[in-house]
Amino acid sequence: MLTSKADLPAIPSKRYFTISEVSELTGVKPHVLRYWEQEFSQLRLVKRRGNRRYYQHHEVLLVRRIRGLLYDDGFTIHGARLRLGAGGEMERPITAQEVRAELETILAWLDAGIGKS
Repeated sequence: MLTSKADLPAIPSKRYFTISEVSELTGVKPHVLRYWEQEFSQLRLVKRRGNRRYYQHHEVLLVRRIRGLLYDDGFTIHGARLRLGAGGEMERPITAQEVRAELETILAWLDAGIGKS
């Protein structure tokens, strides 16, 4: 099983991918991919004869994003769904430095307010 983003193979340029190909390209087992289809409305794959699933290039990229959120970043299914949002785009993660700067601003504001009462 693949362990990190660096271990993921390059996505070949072709129009459609089977579920087993997507599994190899993303490091996610087929039964998990089928589950994610139900949980993430952004995954809109094509079903053809015999209910066979075919993923397009952008869906393979989306599966990799979902995998990163769940496996690497520790999000829950619900949290990953929120992070992806309605448009399917991820927001930029907040850095520790940004959190610290915001907290220092709040502390300074609180200190200023306490001295005036």
